[in-house]
Amino acid sequence: MHITVAGKQVETGEALKTHVSDGLAAITAKYFDHALEANVTFHKHRSQFSCDINLKAGRGLMMRAEGEGADAHRAFEVAAEHLAKRLRRYRRRVNEHARSFAGEREAAAEEAPRGRRYVIEAPSEEEAPEHGDHGAIIAENPAHIEKLSVGEAVMRLDLAQAQALMFLNKKGGGLNVVYRRTDGNIGWIDPG
Repeated sequence: MHITVAGKQVETGEALKTHVSDGLAAITAKYFDHALEANVTFHKHRSQFSCDINLKAGRGLMMRAEGEGADAHRAFEVAAEHLAKRLRRYRRRVNEHARSFAGEREAAAEEAPRGRRYVIEAPSEEEAPEHGDHGAIIAENPAHIEKLSVGEAVMRLDLAQAQALMFLNKKGGGLNVVYRRTDGNIGWIDPG
């Protein structure tokens, strides 16, 4: 993980940078094993120090925490506690969602399918377009299209670490797609 420590009207020595690196490494290793980068900024307001932590924990997941204290070390400790609390809550939500998703999959396997099944077949030799600079068209296996809200679809997209997810929208019942954009944000296609 890449960590940047900066100070505005505050001297950030090696001891503070080491304290910040060790603290963030411990927090991210405990709750989120693949954090990408963190920016930690210290400010001084009269007699109080403040610390802002901006953590990029994954694709599209940014977390922010603030803390104040009598010195820079204490301000970081308070901000790190807030960050740990947010990471713990996020991890709990992801785990609960994964458990509920696993339960739904088991129930769906036992029952008749509730959603629709779509099969995309590869075209025959005569129907296949010339590839040119484009890749080949590959047929995918039949997939069960779940009925989800947009929020649930985004959560499943993150859990599966997929580029796109098709689902039946709970609100309208139509086919929708959520996908990961090149800028790291999530896009949503609702044709109806």
